Amino acid sequence: MKISAKLKNSFNEHYLEVATNGATRNVQIPPKPTGYGSDINGGEMLLLALATCFCNDIYREAAKKDISVSGVEVNCTADFGAEGEPGSNFQYTVKVSSDSPKNVIEELIEHTNRIAEIHNTLRIGTAVTLVNS
Repeated sequence: MKISAKLKNSFNEHYLEVATNGATRNVQIPPKPTGYGSDINGGEMLLLALATCFCNDIYREAAKKDISVSGVEVNCTADFGAEGEPGSNFQYTVKVSSDSPKNVIEELIEHTNRIAEIHNTLRIGTAVTLVNS
């Protein structure tokens, strides 16, 4: 699966596009009040990526196990220090609404925690390379 993200920004214009295997979608996020940059920072986007990944994966894994899920709530937090410092203390909580027994949902949450792709990418760390165009 090939995933990409594209951002173009100029004064009061903020264009975002994501794609998976060539299926492109636009994302709406306004520019900063100054007109330059994004009104949402990268740390917020990273936490949103964690929350979105876990939510989508819960539904995917529940469907594989024939578990009915009617709602998912994911709350992610992290600490960020001075400019240039990496984030730390990444944590999240999950609430899954379902008619299934509590132990079934707890196992679904634990299983999803083990296999969530964005979470596992952060857990192992990975190279991020600037490629000159």
